[in-house]
Amino acid sequence: MINPNILRNLGNSELRITPIGLGCWQFSKQGNMAGKFWPSLEDDLIGEVVRISLEGGVNWFDTAEIYGQGASEKALSKALTSLGKKPGEVIVATKWWPIFRTASNIAKTIDQRLEALNPFPIDLYQVHQPWGFSSEVAEMKAMAALVRDQKIRHVGVSNFSAKQMRNAWKTLNDLGIKLVSNQVQYNLLQRKIESNGVLETAKELGITIIAYSPLAQGLVTGKFHDQPELLKNIGFRKHFGQFKPKGLEKSRPVTEVVKKLALKYDATSSQVALNWLIHFSGDTVVAIPGATKARHAEENTGAMKFRLSAEDMNMLDEVSKGYK
Repeated sequence: MINPNILRNLGNSELRITPIGLGCWQFSKQGNMAGKFWPSLEDDLIGEVVRISLEGGVNWFDTAEIYGQGASEKALSKALTSLGKKPGEVIVATKWWPIFRTASNIAKTIDQRLEALNPFPIDLYQVHQPWGFSSEVAEMKAMAALVRDQKIRHVGVSNFSAKQMRNAWKTLNDLGIKLVSNQVQYNLLQRKIESNGVLETAKELGITIIAYSPLAQGLVTGKFHDQPELLKNIGFRKHFGQFKPKGLEKSRPVTEVVKKLALKYDATSSQVALNWLIHFSGDTVVAIPGATKARHAEENTGAMKFRLSAEDMNMLDEVSKGYK
């Protein structure tokens, strides 16, 4: 059941969302290169993850065109429908892929997105990256046309810098529409948005930050520090610097504090890390952890059932300040 006391507005919109949503990249069915990041999940498991998320109080889901070339969107819609959910009972966000495309493609492909998510409407449509063949101004004008045509409800962006976010906000604002979100990588081991102006600009303009990779791909929980043998089974991530011995030693102090607080709050390490994210910056930041197992979904929702003290949040701030 959703606790109404924890709901917060998505940007300057009327949408009321839970501070934790469900990221659905892992529903990609290995449909394309982006989808091969995850194993192919069976429909029954996807349905279970969605069910547990809903029962735990999550009211919104984030997917994207590039996640399996529509496979994630279709899997999400199928799961929600099988669970008896009707349009308007949940909030669905998806994203347009801009790479090698121009802004004109936004209108050309929107019906494909609506068909993949049918019968659920697109409550939030986001430009997935700032690296298309058109400017953010042109893309926002195309998005605004979709709002006017009632194809989508609200507009967001993803991976936009402070300057790009401000340009997008101004373009939409001049058209009487609000930019409501910017989806970026943000976690205790990746805090660049606090130093590069993104978080500050979001607060100024009333834009919600949607934190993806909120657990640093599991690194912040300390499981790879405690069980380095797990590194053999994480695919190409093991080649990233943060998963190598030097990177693990750098992040170890953060994971030790996270584990200490997990014991204090009778929570898991992932719940502590998520709780810090959704409260440290007031209501500005929400998070979209994924889940490839039922217990992951249970842990995600449990992060909304307690609140770290200001003292403990500041302790995590201090130990992780090297990642700003």
